[in-house]
Amino acid sequence: MSISYYHIDSFASELFACNPAGVCIVPAFPANDVMQKIAAENRHSETAFVVARADGDFYLRWFTPVVEDDLCGHATLAAAYALSLRGHGAWPVRFHTVSGLLTVNRDHDRFEMDFPARPAVPCEIPIGLLSALGLETAEVMREPRDYLIVVNRAEVVRNLKPDMAALAKIDMGKSGGAIITAVGENDVDYVCRFFAPSEGIDEDPGTGSIHCTLVPYWAGRTGKQTFRVQQLSPRGARMWCTLVGDRVKIAGEAKLYLQGTINI
Repeated sequence: MSISYYHIDSFASELFACNPAGVCIVPAFPANDVMQKIAAENRHSETAFVVARADGDFYLRWFTPVVEDDLCGHATLAAAYALSLRGHGAWPVRFHTVSGLLTVNRDHDRFEMDFPARPAVPCEIPIGLLSALGLETAEVMREPRDYLIVVNRAEVVRNLKPDMAALAKIDMGKSGGAIITAVGENDVDYVCRFFAPSEGIDEDPGTGSIHCTLVPYWAGRTGKQTFRVQQLSPRGARMWCTLVGDRVKIAGEAKLYLQGTINI
């Protein structure tokens, strides 16, 4: 089998920044174990598999190196960008996924995803979570997949050095992780980082799906609906996010690093 393959830096305005994703364009989904092996071989935090439907829409699935994911932003953006490189001209592109219908619109170099909001609610703090993150105190909430940890300064988010081995031992459910956030600085409304070692991702460089939780939280706290966001990972990322009812719009740019063929 030959698979058309794209390596794309998502949420990036230049190469070698933000979050690399693999995109495989396939006529039909390979067996689950084959997709998992491809994702493990790619070693990106996410590899997307895209299948065209007869009605002009697409099926989309995401795999980390160790599990199938239920929602991924940067690989969805990468999938839309890969389709644009292949001459797809009908926007917004419509992806059918396990998390429902997701759309991606295009405005010149920027791609805007339409995702479901996933508000977090107060919860008990798992034993060892804060210490694994190197924190003494923080506000902790939970949404269906991830924990949301709110600290008081952007500097705290920037300087975090989690104990990944300890963090990986905490039961966060399937494909769950820890979102860390604080109010932003200068022209940035809020900052964030995301750690999911049990999912095969120690730190995700630029994460779209976490804003399904972050945007409702910061909207409730500030009264704003539109946000400029910075992810403070070593590779860095910037997004533009908007709350629209029970949906979250997440926008960013992308750059093609590599295009080729996977032979299996």
